Amino acid sequence: MSVDFQSTLFDSPASHPPAVPDRRVLSGGAWVDVARNWLPDADDVFATLVRDVPWRAERRAMYDRLVDVPRLIYTYMIGEELPHPRLTAAREDLSAHYAGELGEPFRTAGCCYYRDGRDSVAWHGDTIGRGSIHDTMVAIVSLGDPRRLHLRPRDPERREESFAVEMGHGDLVVMGGSCQRTWEHAVPKVASAGPRISVQFRPLNVF
Repeated sequence: MSVDFQSTLFDSPASHPPAVPDRRVLSGGAWVDVARNWLPDADDVFATLVRDVPWRAERRAMYDRLVDVPRLIYTYMIGEELPHPRLTAAREDLSAHYAGELGEPFRTAGCCYYRDGRDSVAWHGDTIGRGSIHDTMVAIVSLGDPRRLHLRPRDPERREESFAVEMGHGDLVVMGGSCQRTWEHAVPKVASAGPRISVQFRPLNVF
């Protein structure tokens, strides 16, 4: 009897860069993991997401008026099939890899489509839901043109610790520990950039 063996995305051939993330420990119990070229078939995944995700534009109240959200979005909730099998495998592998620290699987996949350099996301932490009081994780797979994820402590007196991570095509960035409560992150506008898609895997009730 033969047994098919399927390696995980955290295993990589000797000819490729290590797929196991490099961890940067931050203040306040936060950390960030980065793995370059982590997602296989990134070109095909990107093309599929552009074509098949039911992207929508949103408007949000800001001060005394409604403004356009500067990116297209869609969230795959629990039980919804993801648009590419590589993303399904990614979610399963992330759940297995971080099981000892997170203690639960990643359940949802939020997608953001940055069409050009004018699309962005402002400073924030994912603190709606359990992230406001509990340590948690948000795992981001970046596809398309590189953009920089900026991170800074919420405490203004610690802003000298701020830094940025360039997220390239197929890269993985995981924010964990207290990162959503004690740090903020943003993807600012840039003068020129091509299209990029961010896929954010989250546990239950983390937004």
